[in-house]
Amino acid sequence: MTEDSKPATWRVVLAFILDLITGFAVIGYGVALVTGDTTENGFQLNGLPAIVFFALLIAYMALMPRYGGRLWQRILKAR
Repeated sequence: MTEDSKPATWRVVLAFILDLITGFAVIGYGVALVTGDTTENGFQLNGLPAIVFFALLIAYMALMPRYGGRLWQRILKAR
C-alpha cells in the first residue's frame, strides 16, 4: 500500500468493530477490577462505574487515532 492510497473499506470497518469489542472487554474489565464490579462470569457495571467506562471508551476511540492509531487499526493497517 502506498502513502497516498487509502485502506480498503472492509479493513476500516473490521478494525472499528474489533476495536469496540476489545475496548469493551479490556476497558470494561479494568474499570470493574478497580471498582470491584467483577462477577464469576466477567463483570457488570452500573451507575458511576458505567459512566466512567463509557467516558474511557469514547476517549480511546476518539484520541488514539491522533497518537498513531488504535490497536486493530495498526494490526490491520487501516489508518
